[in-house]
Amino acid sequence: MNSRNFVRGVVIMAIALLFGIVALNYQLGTLARSGAGMFPFMVSCALFVVGLITAGRSFFIERLPVDYNVKNIVLILTSLVGFAVISEYINMILGIVFLVFCSTFAGTSYSVFRNIKISVCLIAIAFAFKNFLGLGLPLY
Repeated sequence: MNSRNFVRGVVIMAIALLFGIVALNYQLGTLARSGAGMFPFMVSCALFVVGLITAGRSFFIERLPVDYNVKNIVLILTSLVGFAVISEYINMILGIVFLVFCSTFAGTSYSVFRNIKISVCLIAIAFAFKNFLGLGLPLY
């Protein structure tokens, strides 16, 4: 189990199982008339297949050692928690900007221009979700 791709596949399958089990708590319905749990269950099934393919493929490609960069894990968790806190107490636009700019410190390259483009796209998607789907997002 010292293969990064195998571990990646197992983690993807575990996440898919977790969300699939939660989706089963809602009514699935039928394919002709789907219930609230149908979409998350179908996405979980597709994600599980991706994880299965990733884990199976790991036996046929070069093994990469598993390494954990604690700094990157802390940066990603900080960006997610910061997004949740800023979105709750200030507004979601600032939360999205914080999430993008903080999480990209975990990458190998950092570009302010790229972060601005990503932030603008995510804010546009949030506005589309609010206006077209009627979601109650705290954007302002």
